[in-house]
Amino acid sequence: MSRRNAREAALQALFQLEFGQLSALEALSYALGVTALTDKDEGYARLVLAKAVQKWEKTEALITEYAEKWSLERLARVDRAILRLSIAEMLLNAPDTPVGVVIDEGLELAKEYSTDESSRFIHGILGSVASSLGWVET
Repeated sequence: MSRRNAREAALQALFQLEFGQLSALEALSYALGVTALTDKDEGYARLVLAKAVQKWEKTEALITEYAEKWSLERLARVDRAILRLSIAEMLLNAPDTPVGVVIDEGLELAKEYSTDESSRFIHGILGSVASSLGWVET
């Protein structure tokens, strides 16, 4: 397995949280039930989801700041979930995950679960967020 699968599981959980019907634990349990992960990848999915939940307000503020002329509510739920996931991963500041990888993975998820237009929009926001957090895209 891979971190990509861990990201997909965390994305599924974040998407469920966008609807406000489940707790983070319930959403993750569901996502893990439909995504086979190694113990290491499951741990990473849990870590990223926990950071996304912990930094929910900060993430919303960053998305709002850099999604020029778009309110948070106007963004598709899947796009918000992808942005939350990617920003949470940036906030983890894991030394083994360069910011370029975080952004590329977010774009791949957008291409798979959203639209080409969304992937360009997400790329712009993630690049701006990375710069504001002091990351240099590699």
